Amino acid sequence: MTDHGGGRDGDVTGRLLVATPLTGDVFERSVVLVLHHDEDGAHGLVLNRPLDAAVSVVLPDWQPFVTAPGVLFQGGPVGKDTAMGLVSVPGHGKEDSPLGTQLLFGGLGLVDLDAPAPLVVPELAAFRIFVGYAGWSAGQLDAEIAQGAWFVLPREPRDPFHDGTDDLWREVLLRQRSSLSLVTTWTGHPERN
Repeated sequence: MTDHGGGRDGDVTGRLLVATPLTGDVFERSVVLVLHHDEDGAHGLVLNRPLDAAVSVVLPDWQPFVTAPGVLFQGGPVGKDTAMGLVSVPGHGKEDSPLGTQLLFGGLGLVDLDAPAPLVVPELAAFRIFVGYAGWSAGQLDAEIAQGAWFVLPREPRDPFHDGTDDLWREVLLRQRSSLSLVTTWTGHPERN
């Protein structure tokens, strides 16, 4: 059961990828916000993997401005030496992005982490920093979705900055008005399913 949205057929930009039992260990019980998806591939950020490192370890100027819990998040297994700032900037469109931001969709965008924080933060409603990202080559994500490795679900405005990141996978599935909520009881131990 998938919900395909976006501009082209099968484009899942702006949607959530919710891991199924078929996804594998790297993405087990993860929720990924797809930032971009087209015929050349896709990339996104895992929203529910906080790290045990404060933002100040890498970007001290941004620490006072990040949304709780104030730690770095593991955005995915690709580019672990890069950092991306995901922001919520309500009331703005792509044509009037606040200074230092690039809006993507639905009031969400990326912030230039090289910009001076005090010039950027007055416009931000929420902000998190992710180390690494999830990436797929051309056709790879489409194939994984077709194989049942991901549920493609609509995003709610609070999802990217959800307080209880440990519960995000479960909560996204439980709010679906379908049998998807039953997946939350799945366990890796067949005798318990």
